[in-house]
Amino acid sequence: MSPDGTVTDPIPPGRGAATPDGGGVPAPPPIPKRLLTDMLDAAVRDHGARPAVDFLKRRWSYAQIGAQVDHVAAGLQAMGVGPGVRLGLCLPNTPYFVVLYFAALRCGATIVNFNPLYVEHELRHQIRDSGTTVMAVVDVANIHAKVAAIAGECGLEKIIVCPMADILPPLLSIAYRLFKRKDIARWPHDARHVTFRSLAESRAPFRPVPLSPDDVAVLQYTGGTTGVPKAAMLSHANLTANCRQMTLHVGHGAEQNDRIMGVLPMFHVFALTTVLNFSVDTAALMILLPRFELDQFLKTVKRTRPTKLLAVPTMLTAINKAAITREIHFEDLDYCVSGGAPLPFDVRAEFERLTGAKVVEGYGLSETSPILTCNPCEGGIIKDNSAGIAFPGTTIEIRGLDDPHQLMPVGERGEVCARGPQVMQGYWNKPDETAKVFVDGAIRTGDVGYLDADGYLFLVDRIKDVIICGGYNVYPRMIEEALYEHPAILEAVVIGVPDDYRGQAPKAFVVLRPGQSATPELLCEFLTTRISKIEMPREVEIRESLPKTLIGKLSKKELVAEEAAKAKAAAAN
Repeated sequence: MSPDGTVTDPIPPGRGAATPDGGGVPAPPPIPKRLLTDMLDAAVRDHGARPAVDFLKRRWSYAQIGAQVDHVAAGLQAMGVGPGVRLGLCLPNTPYFVVLYFAALRCGATIVNFNPLYVEHELRHQIRDSGTTVMAVVDVANIHAKVAAIAGECGLEKIIVCPMADILPPLLSIAYRLFKRKDIARWPHDARHVTFRSLAESRAPFRPVPLSPDDVAVLQYTGGTTGVPKAAMLSHANLTANCRQMTLHVGHGAEQNDRIMGVLPMFHVFALTTVLNFSVDTAALMILLPRFELDQFLKTVKRTRPTKLLAVPTMLTAINKAAITREIHFEDLDYCVSGGAPLPFDVRAEFERLTGAKVVEGYGLSETSPILTCNPCEGGIIKDNSAGIAFPGTTIEIRGLDDPHQLMPVGERGEVCARGPQVMQGYWNKPDETAKVFVDGAIRTGDVGYLDADGYLFLVDRIKDVIICGGYNVYPRMIEEALYEHPAILEAVVIGVPDDYRGQAPKAFVVLRPGQSATPELLCEFLTTRISKIEMPREVEIRESLPKTLIGKLSKKELVAEEAAKAKAAAAN
């Protein structure tokens, strides 16, 4: 595959996807290039009466969502939104996100996803880097204030204000206006601000815009493999391909009448594809929550009975803990797909025991729309600690860590590389970074892993996280997995710290399960029969909590910075 996403090579047999029983790879059905708006048009045409969105007990049908998209698209177009315009969505999971996403795409604009919890300097960088000129925000005071404060200096021409009260059920809307008054933004009536309602009530005629599936639909910011924030250019074809691959992988589409729990943020590419795009492609119900708050989440699950749950491991851990003291209701759940971080075996096993639903682990990255591999959802073998088999039409290659042009044999470790129609076109305005991330036409993931004889992918670690101890490669994930075998461990993170003798040494940070006890000495003793001497942590630190990203993944960068500061202070003394 070339960097623009065009398939140039056939899928090599035996490398990448394999049938779960180890047989040959059947030729995948062709994946057509589509527009994202084609998916919405089909859902409105064929399933207009179906509920499309459930948000805090209020529902909209596909026909209603489609009508709003048409009106808002006309309003955006009248405001000057069209091809070449980058429109930012600084929104939590709400119906506003769904409507503005498809309306902007219908106009030919490119979506730029912003995390509403970003601080000003993060917003400033992303607005400037992407060239965003229109931004949608909810009328939450602290979110609007951050965007409004930097709008002039960053070249934001329009701010679309989306009032939360307008999308709540009547009684909840009244209560919100009364009791949350201090949290509601007050914005000036100036040329920069426009309300969502004014766009939705637009009666301006919409002029159809010629669009191509190869047009960039979304700029999805990511640290990538270098840690420098940059935007992956995901085309309509990339994102719709990943939806079709999901449908082929799970084995059903609109006929299933799914109810998909959408609590992971849609500004993150995992939920953008698995909740928003996949739901629309299969005319499923999106059950949206603005954030993961455990009590609200469990009440919503009981009320709506989702059939699919998309989660990260920390969510499943929280659900497992809640089940100790309260009833949980996942009676209709077919399966849960866990992504974003390695899923500890005991967390998966306990969730499956509690719910009777299968938990499958997938793998991907922002640059691949995002899914590359997943364990079988219905039938087939789930292998412990595996990221699963390649999605239809996807090739996984393991390439040499010293020579990326060398393809590694089955069972040998190397850098995970991939080809497929979901692979990005490149990084926005960064041709040098784009050139570095592709090798022989395959995208380099920055992850170390291997394929077994059945085509299942096993991840070992991030290349940048590998600890070099006295010249030996030590993989933090191997130590973390050993720690998770201890019954007292709830969460574990391992990083490399400076070591006078070995250059670097592993250090482990752990959180204990409620009611459990352990000491660093006992944990080290536990590890002696599970990892080698070179892998043994120099220190195990027990903490009340560990840093997490905004979507709930355990985060290492804060711990690395903390240890670097300690080392610097020690050297100064």
